[in-house]
Amino acid sequence: MTAKATTGRVTRRRVRTRANLLDAAFAVFAAKGFGRVSIEEVCEAAGYSRGAFYSNFGSLDELFFALYEQRADLIAEQVTTALAADGPGLDVPAAVERVTEVLLLDRDWLLVKTDFLVHAARDPEVARTLLEHRARLRRAIADRLARARGHTALPAAPGDAEEAAHAVVAAYDGVTTQLLLDRDVVRARVRLGQLLTALLTDGSTRH
Repeated sequence: MTAKATTGRVTRRRVRTRANLLDAAFAVFAAKGFGRVSIEEVCEAAGYSRGAFYSNFGSLDELFFALYEQRADLIAEQVTTALAADGPGLDVPAAVERVTEVLLLDRDWLLVKTDFLVHAARDPEVARTLLEHRARLRRAIADRLARARGHTALPAAPGDAEEAAHAVVAAYDGVTTQLLLDRDVVRARVRLGQLLTALLTDGSTRH
């Protein structure tokens, strides 16, 4: 057996271990909340020892941070893909439907994201990272709206593509706050769709 082959297997195993720890942590954080979870609980849920945990993460904070980045990057990528489905123009109702399916991915993610928001509000360094992720999502929306100008009739309000992207994210934040309380995913999708359609059309477009 060559050293290169051994290293490759160790690297793959390490990647799997890290992924399994992140998946287990996601379930535990969603169920109990970040501040109520211990390293032992994450290890038990993943089926690993503390040694395996510390070979991948220096602390529970580091794991939580990595988990947020993983999921936030996935959401940003999915939104970008959903918005890229049309040609130069933008089919607003179809795009809204695709985006609401992505943004309301699942309630567990919203719980973890809310925990991260509260954590970031108390830590300026974490807040900067959260703002960067939110800016990335807004840029994906703003870039798509900017490309649609001249091909699709978009309303003058709420302003340019950047301001419209801020409004879209704000609408999402408001709808998901209600979703966390009433757990009504179907109504949340409808409400978000109505809000986004109203923001991005003159109000005459219907599903």
